[in-house]
Amino acid sequence: MRRLIACLLVLMAGQCIAAERVVSLAPSLTEIVVELGAEDLLVGVLDGGERPAQLAAVPSVGHYGQLEMERLLSLQPSLLLLWPGSVSAAQRDQLQRLHIPTFTAEPHSLDELADQIEQIGARLGRGERGRQVAGEFRQRLVELRQRYHRDAPISVFYQVWNQPLYTVGGGQIISDALSVCGARNVFDDLSQPAPQVSLEAVLQRNPEIVVAGSVSQLSMWKAWPSLKARFVVVPDTGVERPSGQMVGAVQKLCESLFPGPTQ
Repeated sequence: MRRLIACLLVLMAGQCIAAERVVSLAPSLTEIVVELGAEDLLVGVLDGGERPAQLAAVPSVGHYGQLEMERLLSLQPSLLLLWPGSVSAAQRDQLQRLHIPTFTAEPHSLDELADQIEQIGARLGRGERGRQVAGEFRQRLVELRQRYHRDAPISVFYQVWNQPLYTVGGGQIISDALSVCGARNVFDDLSQPAPQVSLEAVLQRNPEIVVAGSVSQLSMWKAWPSLKARFVVVPDTGVERPSGQMVGAVQKLCESLFPGPTQ
């Protein structure tokens, strides 16, 4: 049934047609292509951070937020893999007018991410591998949810940056990752993916744990002893990249939030 649904997404002339020339417009989507063993199909990538070593020779179509449209068109892609936030709204409109087949991925939950890995596998002619990667991802999620389940989730402030102070909203996949760990994002009522918040708002919501990417980002809280939260450093080891590796990153997040034996 899953294979049938995946193929229906790319139905053409009664067949499931695999793309042959793929341009990935987000590092996380590029990572999914590699996880599916389909890097040979990549003819261009949008750069943002360090590339996988095996993609060193793949042409660049620009950097995050700065797509080089002429370069992309010269590669004659048969499929674009798009993360909406990686390209400006004006360029997304331009791409739409070009009628290049596009798979848009913006998962708001880990379950959606697993589904999209499977769907991308079908688009790339790697359906079996896609089902395998997605299946293993889902199974590990089940295990993590069982291991870290709490009847009363711990409240967490996930600090993306400190100057100014940014966090993640309720529709962001990191918010779902926290829930897998038996935690609750204290700003899960905000709809923006990365809202700026005030110091006063954090203090008012009084989280039990504050998470940040480094000790230096947490140093600001020393001036506010009224906040009795536990401070946890979780360097970005994949929890902010929605690809197949993210389930392992979520496990590390859970272990950082709740070290020691779990129920």
